[in-house]
Amino acid sequence: MKIHFLGAADSVTGSRHRVEIGDQRILLDCGLFQGYKVLRERNWAPLPPALKDLSAVVLSHAHLDHSGYLPALVKGGFKGPIYASPATCDLAEVLLLDSAHLQEEDARRANRYGYSRHEKALPLYTRADAQKALAHMVPLQTGVEHRVGNVNVRLTPAGHLLGACAVTLSRRDERLVFSGDLGRSDDLLMPPPERLSSAGVLLVESTYGNRRHPQEDGLQRLGGIIRDTIGRGGSVLMPSFAVGRAQALLLVLQRLRAAGEIPQDMPIFLDSPMAQQATALYRRHARLLRVPAREMKNLVDDVRMVTTPQQSMRLSHSRWPCVIISASGMATGGRVLHHLKAMAPDPRHHVVFPGFQVGGSRGAHLVAGATEVKIHGEYVPVRARVSHLEGFSGHADADELIEWMAAFRSPPRQTFVVHGEPDASDALRLRVRDQLGWPARVPQHDETVEV
Repeated sequence: MKIHFLGAADSVTGSRHRVEIGDQRILLDCGLFQGYKVLRERNWAPLPPALKDLSAVVLSHAHLDHSGYLPALVKGGFKGPIYASPATCDLAEVLLLDSAHLQEEDARRANRYGYSRHEKALPLYTRADAQKALAHMVPLQTGVEHRVGNVNVRLTPAGHLLGACAVTLSRRDERLVFSGDLGRSDDLLMPPPERLSSAGVLLVESTYGNRRHPQEDGLQRLGGIIRDTIGRGGSVLMPSFAVGRAQALLLVLQRLRAAGEIPQDMPIFLDSPMAQQATALYRRHARLLRVPAREMKNLVDDVRMVTTPQQSMRLSHSRWPCVIISASGMATGGRVLHHLKAMAPDPRHHVVFPGFQVGGSRGAHLVAGATEVKIHGEYVPVRARVSHLEGFSGHADADELIEWMAAFRSPPRQTFVVHGEPDASDALRLRVRDQLGWPARVPQHDETVEV
């Protein structure tokens, strides 16, 4: 078995792991690099030779740092199947089409206002490219082995996000497990990740490999922020991932309303067409969630859906206190930028980031205390309050990662710690070595290993 680490080996994004096993050359995930510019520039590099002869792609889940490079891969000539759970296939359609739309819009805006460094800004891929990639997707039932060439593929629910799964590739005595992103034991929406019994080789994520989730009550803290902000005549802006995080926030806001912690008549706006589509998918796949059916049914009661760009722009300049949920979650693009541009200079407002902010993103800069932020080519002063609610993260923390691995009945011959910032990956590597007694290492970007 040979593994080529083409992404998420020295960073938390760009998940791409090429595995040669049996007669198959399988790419585990096909994600976009996000965050620091030096990482984002990898998305624009020519398609590497290792991605030109693939037999198949298997997705762990639909987040763009795991699926967002698929249209570029297909555009570059990939013609094979893309396997994923049924819910991941549904979410990928929403995410990839929206990603393509945003890239087209960003290119048009850069050309219109002349802030591109290139003679003509172009999108990485278009909606047509995304549609072609989606045509390659093949849903696989979870918990069942499927034959791909002479390799068995099994998807095991991993919490974290609707449809998210760990991936097992096996052939004779070879068995590789890729954790994908693992969810929390007490996630608001998703059940805990299912445990696995063994692996010859393990690829485990390490997003929170050096941290424990805070013990604070995120629901109560958010309620306090909303009450304080409304009391001074301001509004709360929550940049949110449209899939998973937006639905968790809606659930929390409805619970705060029901408990009388925030005003019943306080306007709540969901300004993200993708989040609206994803919410419908979460309700359709409600059997995969841990949320009572009644709450899922009432998830969007009295929530105002913002559909058109014109409505969104009017909302940005509203004088009435409200709560706005808008994508993207790290303020890297999308409608949230218009709201941030309008609200950041006003000290009455409060910007709340619920969850992980990758290094180099606007969200990370703001959480770190930036006094200005660049949006659409100009610097905007930040006078609004900024808070970071880590308790809303959908990732297992360091202790939960160790607990998931400790359930293995026999240790892997080798553990590769991936999908984390360097300090987080190395911290988890040490815990795997010292607490579990397993051999573990952090692979380098573009490294190939034979196991």
